[in-house]
Amino acid sequence: MTSKPNLQSPSLAHAWADSPTAFHDAGWFEPEAGRLAFADPEFLMRRETRGIRFQLEMLKPDLAQTAAGIEHTVVVFGSARFSDRETAEAALQKATESGDADAVAQAKTRLRNAQHYENARAFARMVSQRIAGMPQDQKFYICTGGGPGIMEAANRGAQEAGAPSVALNIALPHEQHPNPYVTPELSFKFHYFALRKMHFMMRAKALVAFPGGFGTLDELFEVMTLVQTQKARPVPILLFGTDYWKRLIHMDVLVEEGTISKEDLDLIHYVDTPESAWRIICDFYDMNLPQA
Repeated sequence: MTSKPNLQSPSLAHAWADSPTAFHDAGWFEPEAGRLAFADPEFLMRRETRGIRFQLEMLKPDLAQTAAGIEHTVVVFGSARFSDRETAEAALQKATESGDADAVAQAKTRLRNAQHYENARAFARMVSQRIAGMPQDQKFYICTGGGPGIMEAANRGAQEAGAPSVALNIALPHEQHPNPYVTPELSFKFHYFALRKMHFMMRAKALVAFPGGFGTLDELFEVMTLVQTQKARPVPILLFGTDYWKRLIHMDVLVEEGTISKEDLDLIHYVDTPESAWRIICDFYDMNLPQA
């Protein structure tokens, strides 16, 4: 039986809830008065020093990307649960051999959704190839959440094109490690979702949302809200996979009920191919880059 939440428990996870796994010496997290304050992990992870941690999570990725000459990104996000077609096909074969009807149904769904992984991979590879000849201060770099699924696919596509890519990972109760295709020196880890999402927007020149779950919806609607309220400059917001997005979210209902303006629907574009996604980005910025 699941125990009831304790009313006195803090609403936010403690900063070091997952952190000790990243250190070999757990003694670092024991109080020790003689340590320098700025070199004391136990002190820096207290509730009272949360504001300092906010600043550090803001500064570290910003300084590193500036040093690497990365000023413009194309952010790709979507489900962490999708796999590449080869892996999905192998899973279906294994499920079929088992004779388990539920396993076969799940494997078929996984194989169907492998198209999104392959499209994200192809899109990221295309972007990375097309901007190769641009001046450094105009180049776009692929940026993802650094995890598996669609994030892995996009980092993989960039790597296949010989380009670096950014990963903004998050510490979760069930540890999420960076996927093997991220550029190590551009792979950052966050405790705070809010700071991570701010970094997504700081350099974003386009956002491409592939089918996903709660996390994808959270990121998508935050971006749409920031642009709608003019807290962020307009950028192309692409919903990749028209059938999925139109089945999931009936945007016209918002207009019909008067909760948004009809013009707000112009914030988003539905796309189904890497080429159409890239074309919208080029048209938005009036870039005369090759389309094929």
